[in-house]
Amino acid sequence: MTEQETSEASPQRRSRLVVLPLIVFFALAALFWFRLGDGDPSRIPSALIGHPVPQTSLPPLQGLLSSGAQVPGLDPENFKGKVSIVNVWASWCVPCHDEAPLLAELAKDSRLQLIGINYKDASDSARRFLSRYGNPFASVGVDGDGRAAIEWGVYGVPETFIVDRNAKIAYKLVGPITPENIGSALMAEIDKAVNAPSISRKF
Repeated sequence: MTEQETSEASPQRRSRLVVLPLIVFFALAALFWFRLGDGDPSRIPSALIGHPVPQTSLPPLQGLLSSGAQVPGLDPENFKGKVSIVNVWASWCVPCHDEAPLLAELAKDSRLQLIGINYKDASDSARRFLSRYGNPFASVGVDGDGRAAIEWGVYGVPETFIVDRNAKIAYKLVGPITPENIGSALMAEIDKAVNAPSISRKF
């Protein structure tokens, strides 16, 4: 190859090297678009569906009171025999502010107990958040280092889980609860969990 041919080929190679990452990026973007383009975040799979809740205890949010008593932390034993809504949230999470009023409405459903996992948050900020919107949770566990969220398979806050009476994860919603998905998906899954038979264990 002559010196002139080499000098002409080099810019072509460089342009291909520049274009290749863009092609890969757009291919990945197209894949995510077709998989999630319908706007339903619950389509993101979870390997934990149908499996028992992680056996992770979390300390309470200190200073969070209900009727003058400390609101308890997360205890896996509390899932047994009840249908639970587990919401992973943080005061710094903008969508968490948007879904807070909807969680307050869910808390009025006597068939359920709501449990909060406060993710990598400052305690005073978390308390102010719940003071502002009202505390819908029967218990709030503090996940300061994010380990519990990893065990629950959390992609990012907010996320919401439905746990059935057998302490198994029945459903997972990635992203905030909205007026649209609470009617189209979440309530149907709650009803399904409430009406499912409870497995009695003999020891």
